[in-house]
Amino acid sequence: MNQKLEISPNFTIEDIHKIREYHHEITKNMTSEEFHAYYRAGTERGLKRIAEIREERKLKSQQD
Repeated sequence: MNQKLEISPNFTIEDIHKIREYHHEITKNMTSEEFHAYYRAGTERGLKRIAEIREERKLKSQQD
């Protein structure tokens, strides 16, 4: 699947269905190892972003 996922600005129920279908198409032929690696990588990116946001907030609160 080489399509780009298009989400509406209002984020509707249809968008949730699109996301689920998109991820299903991406992962349906993956081995267990590939599947876990795919989601592990996403988790790591998410955790990294959370840490960045926390650090930004910490720095901002120290400036105030």
